[in-house]
Amino acid sequence: MEVFNSVPINLTLEAVLKRMRVRNKNESIVKNVQEMIEVARPIARPKAVYDVVYIENKNGDSLEISGVKFTSRVLRVNLDKVERVFPYVVTCGKELDEIDIPASDFIKGYYLDQIKETAVILARQYLEDHLKRSYALGQMSRMAPGAGAGDDWPITQQEGLFSLFGGRAKVEELIGVRLTDKCLMIPIKSVSGIMFPTEIRFESCQICPREGCIQRRAPYDLEVVKKYRPDVS
Repeated sequence: MEVFNSVPINLTLEAVLKRMRVRNKNESIVKNVQEMIEVARPIARPKAVYDVVYIENKNGDSLEISGVKFTSRVLRVNLDKVERVFPYVVTCGKELDEIDIPASDFIKGYYLDQIKETAVILARQYLEDHLKRSYALGQMSRMAPGAGAGDDWPITQQEGLFSLFGGRAKVEELIGVRLTDKCLMIPIKSVSGIMFPTEIRFESCQICPREGCIQRRAPYDLEVVKKYRPDVS
């Protein structure tokens, strides 16, 4: 297991505006976002924990990872030819989460929210790059409980994912991420899942038909869906 207590990220205006998908970069938006970045950047300490674990007992719609059973046909198919995977939890960090913005200041609250989102995404990218360098890996994909693939890998299996690191209390001790009774993470701008090497990059969005999702990273692809669900026509 490896822990990063302060993931090095480059929290720039350009990175935040890109995350916000701003088309009209008017002076007011740029000024206000930059103001919030100047507040956030000196205290930003994104954190991450990951481990290297091995897959056992692939069977039907389930598999075991380091002795923990996960039920997901999509995950099982994606890991069909994979033996070693990298579970992770990454967070923007309590430092950013504890910046106090008055509830009445909706605009600054929104900009801070986008800065925190940018921080956690940059931190996850740093982790992926670290894994590629450290383990001589090529292309990688990732999956997360409750994300993109509908109910195939339910969010309740966050519990199992956290157990790979010693459980809820241990993850909170290591990087400050608390798992709620509904299996949501606090700070909210935290991500978790499993990274794995793959010849063809997989995005959960490819099998999620939900329209209008601002988080969509790839279009819905019926041919990809059929790979996991042969009964779909």
